[in-house]
Amino acid sequence: MYGKLIIKSELKVLTGLHIGGSNIFAAIGSVDSPVIKDTRTNMPIVPGSSLKGKLRTLLARSYAEDIHKLPDPNDDPIEIRRLFGSSGKPIIKGRLQFADAYVCNSEEFQSVGLTEIKFENTIDRGTSMANPRQIERVVSGVRFAVNIVYDLECKEEVKDDLSNLARAMKLLQLDYLGGHGTRGSGRVSFEKIEIIPAEEGYDLNLDELKSIFEEVESYELLSV
Repeated sequence: MYGKLIIKSELKVLTGLHIGGSNIFAAIGSVDSPVIKDTRTNMPIVPGSSLKGKLRTLLARSYAEDIHKLPDPNDDPIEIRRLFGSSGKPIIKGRLQFADAYVCNSEEFQSVGLTEIKFENTIDRGTSMANPRQIERVVSGVRFAVNIVYDLECKEEVKDDLSNLARAMKLLQLDYLGGHGTRGSGRVSFEKIEIIPAEEGYDLNLDELKSIFEEVESYELLSV
């Protein structure tokens, strides 16, 4: 059988989120490290590549016997490669496609804005001199509409595939997205998860598949 399932959710920012954009043409006095934004709306986005890469890495770590010696991505377990793809031999097309995620509650932030500037200092240990820098972050409470498409290729593997995706999403909620995560940035949670068949007639137990993601929504480390 072949078909597509759409996995929709909202990614809620719990602590300031920084996924870096380019400041190659920044003016003097501008922010040192801006967030990536949609050029059309000038609103921050979460690139699909950032979400895909983080979920794959966390899932690979969870499978690895030694996280300090992770395998080459082309040598990941087949459960990971069939979800995220592989360029090795044989080449495997990933069953998941990640779209860029756009802000879906911007009206709530009209008075304060969607981003903040966080001031930090790095200290030279030899001279004790401070080197100040400015980091732009998406503020807590902002939500991004996440859309993931899953290629339904083997009915017998759907439950295992979605269970692995849910596992990676749970792990992300105990980790961080973007940069500066060890200093408090990038905590997120997934909410309002839906599974929607692209067409009618799929011989699937959708209630069972939806239940796989119920634990994800109750797994967040923080709440705001």
